[in-house]
Amino acid sequence: MDDSKVVGGKVKKPGKRGRKPAKIDLKAKLERSRQSARECRARKKLRYQYLEELVSSRERAICALREELEMYKQWCMAMDQGKIPSEIKALLTGEEQSKSQQNSSRHTKAGKTDANSNS
Repeated sequence: MDDSKVVGGKVKKPGKRGRKPAKIDLKAKLERSRQSARECRARKKLRYQYLEELVSSRERAICALREELEMYKQWCMAMDQGKIPSEIKALLTGEEQSKSQQNSSRHTKAGKTDANSNS
């Protein structure tokens, strides 16, 4: 028996299913391909620019951290020799001043709340 089927008066042969590709103009297809390649190159260029900016910002951050680490090393070496760097003294006095300011503001707030509760 023949494998072909009769549908709507037409004879269909067995084969690939689905939609057959339309006949596309070769020039239009080539132009679409070129446009797609241009867009791809543009995206690639933007991606590389983004990555280069990311790398440079990370390198700057690394340099800043290295400088900070070197400063701390120098402070430690100075303290090992029995010297207290002026920067540390300034930090300590600044902390003491801020603590005393916080304590004084707490006492004034506490005094105000005590005065309010007494009245």
